[in-house]
Formats: sequence, structure tokens, C-alpha cells
Amino acid sequence: MSKLDQDMQRLALQEQLLQLSQFDETVAWDLGCRIKLICEARQVGVTIEVRRAKETLFFYAMPGVVPNNSEWVRRKRNVVELLHRSSYAVGLAHQKDNTSLPQKTGVSLNDYAEHGGSFPIRVKGVGCVGAVTVSGVPQREDHAIVVEALAELCGIPLAEVALEP
Repeated sequence: MSKLDQDMQRLALQEQLLQLSQFDETVAWDLGCRIKLICEARQVGVTIEVRRAKETLFFYAMPGVVPNNSEWVRRKRNVVELLHRSSYAVGLAHQKDNTSLPQKTGVSLNDYAEHGGSFPIRVKGVGCVGAVTVSGVPQREDHAIVVEALAELCGIPLAEVALEP
């Protein structure tokens, strides 16, 4: 099995397992703060956004980020809100199929970015209710930061869901 296929399988597992029992403003704040702490421990700066039903509940631009990171957050988040899948999974699926989001859906790359860093917020028994997005480091690391924070919040050992290095 190729590395791409392994990653795609692991991404599907992440989307299946990383589901919350509830999601409200308090959980959104907790998730955003967890991401901030993870990034501080790694000594990286990112822009963080947590949304529910297209309402921003948490937003923070860490020291060292540039205004363009907010634009990347918006574009990656739009992918999740459109397809209810992680932006990284969408990008890898299109890479595998040698296609692109604009080819598949007709959307503009001015508004959509199929790069890692945005992940659907799912509530058990409900489905996708929002998106959590990070931008500031390479896309695989953006994605890994979000997964680490969600795994902590869901009580799932990171080793069970993390992408292989």
C-alpha cells in the first residue's frame, strides 16, 4: 500500500473517531486554547479558528503569523463547510485522482484551499456542526496540530489516530 493510501485510510479513521459528545461555546474555547498550547510547546505560530454553523466562536492569531494566514484559514475552512471532510483528506483524494476541487465542484481557488489544516467538528448522533482550522506551518503539520487537540478533547490516544511520520 502506498504512503498516500495509508494516509487516506488514517484520515478516514480520524474523521470517524474524532467526534465530540457535545459542542458549544465552552468546548470551542477549550479546543482553541488546546491548539494554542500545543503550538506554544512546539514554538510555532499559527492562526486558529473554531466555528459552529458558520459562526466564529474562537479566533486567535499567534505572534509571528502574517495576515495571509487568516486568508488561508478562511479558504481551508470553506472546504470543510462545503464537503464535511478535512481539507487535507480532500486535497489528498484529489491528488490521488489527479484532479482538483475546482474541477470536481466548480468552486474558485480564491475561496477554497484543499490544503491540510481544517477539520470538521462532528457531534455524535448529529454530524458536522462546524470546523476547526489552523494555518501557519506546513499543511501536514497544520493538520496534525488540529488532530492532536481533538484527540485530547475526545479522550482518544493520539497514537491511534496520528498520521505516520
